[in-house]
Amino acid sequence: MPRRSSKSLLSALLKAFFRATAKLRRSIVRLRSHAALASQLEFPLPSTVVVLGRIWVYGTGAVRFGEDTLLYPDLHLETQHQATIELGDGVVISRGVHLVAMSGITIGKGSMIGEYASIRDANHSRQQGIPIRDAGHIAKPIVLGDEVWIGRGVIILGGVTIGDHATVGANAVVTRDVPAEAVVGGVPAMLLQSRSRATSSASESEMPEAPR
Repeated sequence: MPRRSSKSLLSALLKAFFRATAKLRRSIVRLRSHAALASQLEFPLPSTVVVLGRIWVYGTGAVRFGEDTLLYPDLHLETQHQATIELGDGVVISRGVHLVAMSGITIGKGSMIGEYASIRDANHSRQQGIPIRDAGHIAKPIVLGDEVWIGRGVIILGGVTIGDHATVGANAVVTRDVPAEAVVGGVPAMLLQSRSRATSSASESEMPEAPR
């Protein structure tokens, strides 16, 4: 009984301490994470960027952030050669997202990237008699417009442009351009719906069948 009572008392004291210092500890983590990220970048990191945890930066560090960006922990940001990653104002990138640029990635203002999405602008090449790891890459830039919503687990391949206000459903693989206002999903991603005035009057028979 005495041991159990001591444990309960200590637990209660620690709980009170953690509750009382929660806001301060969160602020310290954000400040430390912001400073750590800024130290790895080629471009200045705006003070309005909120960094909720550790960000992993590889390559040249050529990543440019807009104002009021929100970054969740465990992001993988990689730039190689002359490529840059450009994020507009108000972008939100969720936990575990991978952004890898060998040609260039641009993400427009207000866009949101769901957890564990992968946006990579390059694919490995294959050459006869050369190991795949030594055969180089084929890279094409990726462009996401303004207010684009990318769901959890989405993969976007090189050369893709996604128009303003488009939505990509969770776990889709985007292999070709997505029009503005469109909603796409599936593997490979197909048009599910369009919110633009030009296509709002289309009947169901005119729309591609959703992938099953």
